[in-house]
This record gives sequence, C-alpha cells and structure tokens, in this order.
Amino acid sequence: MNETKFSWVNEFVLLGLSTSQEPQPFLFVVFSLLYLTILLGNFLIILTVISDAHLHTPMYFLLANLSFTDICLASFATPKMITDFLVEHKTISFEACLAQIFFIHLFGGGEMVILVSMAYDRYVAICKPLHYMTIMSRHMCVILVLIAWCVGLIHTTIQMSFAVNLPFCGPNQVDSFFCDLPLVTKLACRDTYFVSLLVLANSGFLSVISFFLLVISYTVILVTVRNHSSASMAKARSTLTAHITVVILFFGPCIFTYVWPFNSYSVDKVLAVFYTIFTPILNPTIYTLRNKEMKTAMSKLKSQYLKPGQIFAVIRNVLFLESK
Repeated sequence: MNETKFSWVNEFVLLGLSTSQEPQPFLFVVFSLLYLTILLGNFLIILTVISDAHLHTPMYFLLANLSFTDICLASFATPKMITDFLVEHKTISFEACLAQIFFIHLFGGGEMVILVSMAYDRYVAICKPLHYMTIMSRHMCVILVLIAWCVGLIHTTIQMSFAVNLPFCGPNQVDSFFCDLPLVTKLACRDTYFVSLLVLANSGFLSVISFFLLVISYTVILVTVRNHSSASMAKARSTLTAHITVVILFFGPCIFTYVWPFNSYSVDKVLAVFYTIFTPILNPTIYTLRNKEMKTAMSKLKSQYLKPGQIFAVIRNVLFLESK
C-alpha cells in the first residue's frame, strides 16, 4: 500500500491551554461566559440590522455578515475546548481534526475579504459620495459577500490539499486547543519542511495581501478626510477608527502566527485564543459602542421587545400552558 496515503493515527490528543488540572474548572467558566458573550453580541448585531430599516445600507449589511462570520470563527473549536476542560484525556478524531483545519481557514479567509469589502465600502462612501448608491448597490454587496466565501473556500481547499495525504504514524499530540495546520503537519511521518513552507506561504500571502489592501484603502480615506472639517467628516473619522481597530486586532495575530517564523508554542496559544475568541467579542463591542446609529437601533429594539409588560405576559402564558 502506498505509505503516503495511509494513516496509522485515528485520533489526536489536544494538550489544550494548560496541562495542569487545577485551573480547568476556572477556565471552563471563563471561556463559557466568553463564548456566550460572542453569541449574544453578534446575534444582537445581526438582529438589529435586520429589524431596523434605517440600517438596511451596504455598511451594515457587511457588518452583519462580519458578525455571522465571527460566530462561525468562534464556534469551530471553542465548544470543543470548553467541553475538554471537563475531561482529563482530550482527544479528537482524525476526521474532526481535518474538519477544524478546514473551517478555520474557510472562516478566517472569508473574514479577511469581508474586512477588505468594508474598507472598500468606506472608500466609496467618503471618496466618491455622489456615486455611492450606484456603486454599492445591493447586487454589489451580495457579490462581495459571495467573493469572501469563495476566497475562503479556495484558500482552505489549498491548505487541505497539503495535509490530507500526509502519513501520520507516530506522535499524535497537538500542543493547542484545536487542530491548526502548522502544528499538525509537524506530526507527519516524513519531512514536511517543504509542505510547511507552502502552508505558511498560502496563509501568509492571503493575510499580507489583504492587510496591505486595507492599509492602502484607509490611507487614501484618511488623506481625503484630512481635507475636510465638516460634521460628516467627523463621523467618517469615528467610523474609520473603529474599522482600523478591528483590522489591527484581527490581522496582527494572524500575520504573526503565519508569517513570523520565530514564535513559540506558548505564543501560538495566546494568539489562537485572541483571534478565535477575543476578536469576535471585540468586533461587536467596537462597532456598537462607537456607532450612534447602532446604539439608537438597539435602544429601539430593546424598547420594542423587552418591555416589562411583554416579559410578564410571556412568563404568564408559559406558566399557564405548563399548568395545562
């Protein structure tokens, strides 16, 4: 049988964030609360954008898609990590490990393109305001989101092609809380130096190109904004500050992980937690706390669906149905 197509390893052992059993209950509570915050915060943004007609604009359409991608990015590994805090032997099947690799690059690549699309949206809105609604039509917005998912799919397919035929016959311990391709390839039963270079080159190319496109876009926008002093330009500066903050928080760890060659495993774990958990939390926080339209829309949503009388009516109906 061809050795390169045969795998003796049926499962991998995830070492997690800590090998010590003492902090596991504490970490279980902390990351359960963080994951719940991710779900509630991003679902709230999606619900707010859908329910408020004033937010049916290209910028908020892309923001809702960013929130959806953040939910996906946080969900591919975080539930597994949380349940692993309750068990001593943290294992994952070979197929599930490959699935995690597939989804992290799918959602990560898609989020990069969505961030670039949001920068393009702000460029058109600020630099070409008279043509904004023509250029950023609903059709264009849908195309940008489809491009994001297509780029993510192509990116993850290329990454998977590097790993799917690797032989695994020896060590099976992954020093992280999920299967990441650079860590898994090092466990293969053959020299993977060239494969590791291809993996890093593919991820690094997408990360660096997206980052430079964002830098160029925001540089042009900031130069344009600097020449204006109206109230609308002040609003534009506030929006740009939020966008740039999100870009730095997301791309910083990604570029450091896949481009910088001297990072250690402990640093890898911290960065992995950052872009899979903390970034999906910070995105809704940044976009809602610095955005008056979102805060106003959320206040309307709260007053519409969270009135005390309505809450008591729902509770009374539930109790009445249960008593029946």
